[in-house]
Formats: sequence, C-alpha cells, structure tokens
Amino acid sequence: MTEPERRGTIALIAHDGKKAEMVDWARACEAQLVGWKIVATGTTGRTIAEAVPSLHITCLKSGPLGGDQQVGALIAEEVLAALIFFIDPLSALPHDVDVKALTRLATVYDLPLACNPSTATLIIKGL
Repeated sequence: MTEPERRGTIALIAHDGKKAEMVDWARACEAQLVGWKIVATGTTGRTIAEAVPSLHITCLKSGPLGGDQQVGALIAEEVLAALIFFIDPLSALPHDVDVKALTRLATVYDLPLACNPSTATLIIKGL
C-alpha cells in the first residue's frame, strides 16, 4: 500500500461508556476529520454520523459481533493511517481479547493508536 492510500482512512471505535466522548471529540475535530475516509464499528459509527453529518463514515459490524475483527483486518492490510479507540478503563470488558488483539496489531504494524481525546487530537492534527 502506498503512503497516500494509507493516509486516507482512519478507524474509530468507542466503548459504550465512551461514545459520548467520541462524539464530542469528532465535533471538536470536524474540520480535520472531514477530508478522511472513516470506518467505525457499528454503533459508534452511527452515533457519530448522526451527530456530525458532514463526516463520511462506513459502519462496520458492532465490535463484539465482528467489527473489531474487521478493523483488525484493515490494520493487517495496512489500509489505516490511524486507529482512534476510546477504551473505557473503568468498566469490565467482556470482549477484552478483542481489545488486546487490536492494540497488539496496531503495535505490530506501527499504526498510530489513540485511546483518549487528547492523544487522538494530536494524531489527527499531525497526519
């Protein structure tokens, strides 16, 4: 994958307790996000698309129903420029294995990974 192709897509994921924070972040960074192709796990993508209609979001399956694996495949195929994954550290994670797999893949493929709004903002402004 050439660098311009890789730079064109980012993935957004947010646990239930972090979806509102993801929407707030997307609103705050709308100007930077508008030029990107965005893929997101199901509910996260629909929630952001409803709140920030200027963004073009492709919704994958819900995370626990295969969406996390779909994002993992995009990482392995080197399609993504960044993964923005707002993890809720204060909640039990029933699909903790999926979370670990995504963070492992992001590390293996040297993919920028943000788990909170401040890091996500630094990444999106630097891409």
